[in-house]
Amino acid sequence: MIDFDAHLAPYAAHSKASRGRRFEEPAPGSRSQFQRDRDRIIHSTAFRRLEYKTQVFLNHEGDLFRTRLTHSIEVAQIGRTLARSLRLNEDLVEATALAHDLGHTPFGHVGQDVLNECMKDYGGFEHNLQSLRVVDHLEEHYGAFDGLNLTFETREGILKHCSLTNARNLGPLGQRFIDKTQPSLEAQLTNLADEIAYNNHDIDDGLRSGLLTMEQMMEVELFARHRRAVEAAYPGLPGRRALYETIRLMITAMTADLVETSAALLQEAAPRSIDDVRTSKPLIRFSDAMRAETTALKRFLYANLYRHFKVNRMRVKASRIVRELFDAFMTDPVLLPPDYQVASGDTMKQARKIADYIAGMTDRYAIREHKRIFSLDEL
Repeated sequence: MIDFDAHLAPYAAHSKASRGRRFEEPAPGSRSQFQRDRDRIIHSTAFRRLEYKTQVFLNHEGDLFRTRLTHSIEVAQIGRTLARSLRLNEDLVEATALAHDLGHTPFGHVGQDVLNECMKDYGGFEHNLQSLRVVDHLEEHYGAFDGLNLTFETREGILKHCSLTNARNLGPLGQRFIDKTQPSLEAQLTNLADEIAYNNHDIDDGLRSGLLTMEQMMEVELFARHRRAVEAAYPGLPGRRALYETIRLMITAMTADLVETSAALLQEAAPRSIDDVRTSKPLIRFSDAMRAETTALKRFLYANLYRHFKVNRMRVKASRIVRELFDAFMTDPVLLPPDYQVASGDTMKQARKIADYIAGMTDRYAIREHKRIFSLDEL
């Protein structure tokens, strides 16, 4: 029998000590419990849809911009590196990273915000909760249960945020939001790997698109410091290569800071098990200095990229598509595919089915569906 946990720290999430699955299954044998979770996620329909879901730029706006799929892969890569350095469970981090955006709407955060507004009288919409809903209920692969039947630990990592109202309906999984306790270190780490990934790849995509300029980026100290280091090491290096080197150095600096800071916190707290982790303060974090710099970077990206007028134009279009689809389906549920129509006439259930349908759409499917319903040319 392979011991998948032999190399792990005592405070890591050990596969053999998992809190289990919602439906009991035989042990996976040649894989750990978390490897099984990862494999189920990769083979899911929702995972494949991420290829055509917006990160910042719509899929058709360019072949080289990140999508939710490539973003999730980058988060998993960074997360595994961090987990190995801290002797945490790489497989759990990878599974959580690959699944964390499965419930994301088309058109990025604007789709989520608009769908939440549409659902305000029907329980709201949270994309983290929707990701959990995808793996617990919506995926249809197995005869014995709905969803993917993932372990408690992977599901815990997927649910980064949750309102108290929804937490009360989730049993043990939602209890930490009520008690204000911590998730596993692997969940904490994946959250920050997500931040490292999008902070850096959004710079690359922003510059590639022309919405950001190098002159603007040099106003951000975290970027400027590493850009100057690249110019000193490689005078005259061409633009794209110099940018890649700069981003590489930034990722290295962020990951090194996180590992050093977290290792010191773990040594100080000396947790003896994952249960100690749950009752401790957060133990995976950046230093205060790095946190200040990453916050400044995020504020810069928000003001100069995410709210650029060209991005805002697409935000307005995307908002209209999501809102008009929701309103049309609520007014005439017969427009929905049969699987999404609620025969009982229960408005709450119908609204949730519509949210499931819209959240599951890719960008291009949502655009086509909008045309099919509202354009006379799509009869």
